[in-house]
Amino acid sequence: MTPIEIGALSVIAIVVLIYLGVYIPIALTAVSFVSIWLMRDNFTLALNLLKIAIGESAMEYTFATVPLFTFMGLVVSKAGLGTDIYAVMSSAFRSVRGGIGMATVGANAAFAAVTGSSIASASVFARVAVPEMLKYDYSPRFAVGVVAGSSVLGMIIPPSAMLIIYSFVAEQSVGQMFIAGVIPGLMLAVAYVAAIFLMGRFTPGFVGGRPAEDYQPLSWAEIVRLTLPMVILIVTVIGGIYLGWMTPVEAGAAGALLGLVIAVVRRSMSWRGLWETLIETGHITAAILFLITAASIYSRMLGLAGLPHELDRILTAGDFGFVTVMALYLVLMLFLGTILDTSSIILIVVPLFLPLIEPMGMDLVWFGIITVIGAEIGLLTPPLGISCFVIKATLDDDRITLKDVFLGALPFAGVMLAVLIVLIAFPSLTLVLL
Repeated sequence: MTPIEIGALSVIAIVVLIYLGVYIPIALTAVSFVSIWLMRDNFTLALNLLKIAIGESAMEYTFATVPLFTFMGLVVSKAGLGTDIYAVMSSAFRSVRGGIGMATVGANAAFAAVTGSSIASASVFARVAVPEMLKYDYSPRFAVGVVAGSSVLGMIIPPSAMLIIYSFVAEQSVGQMFIAGVIPGLMLAVAYVAAIFLMGRFTPGFVGGRPAEDYQPLSWAEIVRLTLPMVILIVTVIGGIYLGWMTPVEAGAAGALLGLVIAVVRRSMSWRGLWETLIETGHITAAILFLITAASIYSRMLGLAGLPHELDRILTAGDFGFVTVMALYLVLMLFLGTILDTSSIILIVVPLFLPLIEPMGMDLVWFGIITVIGAEIGLLTPPLGISCFVIKATLDDDRITLKDVFLGALPFAGVMLAVLIVLIAFPSLTLVLL
């Protein structure tokens, strides 16, 4: 078999196993292990490569960012900072048509900067923002669509678990990935706000809503009190990394400690709550480590099959340009996004395309941002659409169907695609802070 055939069959086998109910890292590891065994007819070699992949993944120093940022995000969520920042944003945008939707986007962007989880954002704001929008007669589809669309900011604005996973797969700096995610994340948030403004003006029936005459604006003292903890966390973590005062691991440790202090001061964390948070952090960390280990053995298998050399030969012989490669990559990402989750797409597709991207001189940090945003569009598209399922399950409201959530999220998926195309056309937008 040719390297291309091996690579294609491995992707098909992994997708089939996932849809048969096999846990994603197990599917990746099993296909890689069996492929190495069959290619070299050497069970011992396959076993040794698996041991090396596990050992190197577990011993990587920067891997410590995963439990630290995970713990910080969980503590901040329990401390109620998401609700606080939503109250502030809602006060600022309340008088504009679609203003509560804009407030949800702004709050999600701020919340993303201290949690890094789309699922957490979807769960928190489904409880907080959707009932508030329905109270003021906003369209149910618009209400759930705004929450679904803005929840993806959690995986783009740092700290982000997906950026960490990509950094391990592509062997890039976690700190650089975090800094590179700031401008694209803010661009997407601004694009969402602009889209809501245009929807309110040209499709008022889809947005709905009425003026909130009974709403009392927050005082400046209340705004400072509600935003100060979030600002301190963001400045400490992102500012510390950007200014070079702290490594990503140190920034994660500082953020985790600050988050815990905030939760204790606000009396939102009991001993039992702390223990549950630590256990949940351990579960998430173990899951991500398993994913990284699986990605490592899969990359080794593709290298052993000679796929990087074969792709480089095809690229040279076919004279494929930047536009062609990126168009193929984008189409593949959008297709896989309808059937796989973000981490699976990164783990499967990135090792296949890195041999094409590196010889073309493309920046791998920029490529990582493109990858994460492209994969995140899948969170809003059927049939998988994890964020949409989370919102539906969180609301548990018979008035809002899963179809409503997907249709409400569709315009925001289109906005994501437009921003992604802009970032592909102008790589400097991603790299300007580096």
